[in-house]
Amino acid sequence: MPKVLVPLAQGCEEIEAVTVIDILRRAKIEVTSAGLDRHPVRASRGVMLLPDTDLDSALQQEFDMVVLPGGQPGTNNLKADPRIIGLLHKMSAQGKHVAAICAAPSVLATAGLLDHKHATSFPGSLDAFPQVQQKNLAVVIDGKLVTSRGPGTAMDFALALVELLSGKRVRDEVEAGLVRA
Repeated sequence: MPKVLVPLAQGCEEIEAVTVIDILRRAKIEVTSAGLDRHPVRASRGVMLLPDTDLDSALQQEFDMVVLPGGQPGTNNLKADPRIIGLLHKMSAQGKHVAAICAAPSVLATAGLLDHKHATSFPGSLDAFPQVQQKNLAVVIDGKLVTSRGPGTAMDFALALVELLSGKRVRDEVEAGLVRA
């Protein structure tokens, strides 16, 4: 069973965090949500999230993918945490999937993972990184890097992650259960 880490920073975007966790778990993917500290996470719209564990404990495990929710100031909190930057470098060096949505692709860019790669983000979030080849798409996959635009694309993003980790059949089964159309 694939294992995914979703770090939850204070001020993260709740739609993105909860949608990713929910849809991956519907696909029977093992998801660990980890707060940057040991406190409940107050998301960007005031929703309180209770992570499964703290980041230090989570980093003792191995994961197949890390997914960064966006939102502000959550993205800036992720960007400022050296453990997150170190984790991104480790995952990339191991050839594992790294994913980010909304403003969080800027964390990947800050870590140097998006240099000369195709990516998308919340409008303007990657403008300070001219080396990133920006695409105006809901979800962009470039090798093991997956990026998405924002809260409105969270479901498409999460389903793309399911397909990468568990295949199209599982994605189709999960999507059918969501009754999207």
